[in-house]
Amino acid sequence: VTDKKRLSPQDYKGQKLAEQIFQGIILVSAIIGFIYGYITEQFGWTVYIVMAGFALSCLLTLPPWPMYRRNPLKWLPVQESGTEEKKPADRKPKRHAKN
Repeated sequence: VTDKKRLSPQDYKGQKLAEQIFQGIILVSAIIGFIYGYITEQFGWTVYIVMAGFALSCLLTLPPWPMYRRNPLKWLPVQESGTEEKKPADRKPKRHAKN
């Protein structure tokens, strides 16, 4: 693995996957927490289970794991500053919209 690939951020597909995993874990933990809290009549358990789901989802989605970097972006190569600035007389005058 090259340094460039290792340091690259998540790609768009990886971001989508991380978001789906995050939302799925939060949803499942909220449902389980609600059901367990309802059965035991303890709202505290609902909160604990949802917080545990949140912590698990953060652990799985916040670090840039390799599974989120499988489709790297194709960037354009860097161009040298060979373009010269146009003189003010060479520019086209701007047309303003008529009201």
